[in-house]
Amino acid sequence: MQRNFRMFCYQCAQAASGVACTDQGICGKSSTVARLQDNLKYVLMGISAYAYHARELGKSDSQIDSFLEEALYTVLTNVNFDAESLVELAIKAGKINLRVMQLLKDAHIQAYGEPVPTKVPTGTKKGKAIIVTGHGLKALEELLKQTEGMGINVYTHSEMLPAHGYPGLKKYPHLLGNLGGAWFDQRQLFAKYPAAILATSNCALVPRDEYRDRMFTTGTVRLPGVRHIEGYDFSPVIEAALSLPDLPEEPGEVFLTTGFSKGTVLSLAPKLKELVEAGRIQRFFLVGGCDSPTKRNEYYREFVRVLPENTVVLTLACGKFRINDLALGEIEGIPRLIDLGQCNDAIVAVEIARVLAELFGTKLEELPLSLILMWMEQKAVAILWSLLALGFRGIYLGPVLPPWANEEIARVLTEKYGVRLIRDPQVDLAAILD
Repeated sequence: MQRNFRMFCYQCAQAASGVACTDQGICGKSSTVARLQDNLKYVLMGISAYAYHARELGKSDSQIDSFLEEALYTVLTNVNFDAESLVELAIKAGKINLRVMQLLKDAHIQAYGEPVPTKVPTGTKKGKAIIVTGHGLKALEELLKQTEGMGINVYTHSEMLPAHGYPGLKKYPHLLGNLGGAWFDQRQLFAKYPAAILATSNCALVPRDEYRDRMFTTGTVRLPGVRHIEGYDFSPVIEAALSLPDLPEEPGEVFLTTGFSKGTVLSLAPKLKELVEAGRIQRFFLVGGCDSPTKRNEYYREFVRVLPENTVVLTLACGKFRINDLALGEIEGIPRLIDLGQCNDAIVAVEIARVLAELFGTKLEELPLSLILMWMEQKAVAILWSLLALGFRGIYLGPVLPPWANEEIARVLTEKYGVRLIRDPQVDLAAILD
């Protein structure tokens, strides 16, 4: 406990001096309070990321800004010593995160149109190339404008895959396809292809020497030895792409389908109701989140592989790459695997859940819907509290509990909110379907 206290209560003068803290240090703050404050910091980082991208597209919300001020002040040294109020503030943060995700989704739709289901190739065509990674659709749009008619092919990576579903982005014929999977494959992927690389947001890794001189950052991203682009003049990226060898002609083995939106699901609502009432669809599963390069995360692919054929899987965020190449087929025209988009598109999952609840005349928490989530970074923590704020219970989370969750916090998450750790796919599925 002493080690954990020093780790999380880094502002404590006693801990900073190297003197061992007890569970109740010189500041009087318990390790549980310190950890709950850390949790809130993670959530605020996630909210801020979404708000940043919304502001890029001209959207802001004074209520969101006001909450950020309140919450940041609350985690200031020796301000709040009450664990219960910090849990309540985390729930409030979850509600604010729903608001900011909706703000960003509305900004994306206003700028680029509502996404439509789109099959995205995963191979390369011969020619000059730029690979875009991150979450910044605004940066991608500006790059596409500047590369029109230049003979440069633009490929997405990781959380940029959903860009292919937006009419305002897919209209560019040189937006060709998606390379690679989740964020953590980039060092191998970027070294493999002689392309210029643009990182637009978080989830960018310190580059290997093989491609450092042809990588660029924009927005908030800064990487050692990598040239940063202020604003949206991507001339240096374009010049680098033109100076590099052509990518080879290598067709991909699969197409990835993305671009399912609230509007698309609404159009399917009558059929969904018919299939559920007839027992042709037994249950919906949301399987996704922020992936991590751990063997334990193989759980999610195996979980989907053992699902009964009368189930439908919703997926989003970079966790989708664990399962989005699986051929799950359809149920009378309804795809069994539905990719909703980026991590911020968790709001689309919420919208769909609300549509289903209205359709079946039930509450959100009573829907035949199970949430099987993975987490890695700040936005995933923010989304977890959003789901708890909405009343969802029985969430399966993995591969491990967040580091801010000590035994006391874990007990509250389990007993009050029904959060449980993933175990074995077969065991968890049996418990859900029991």
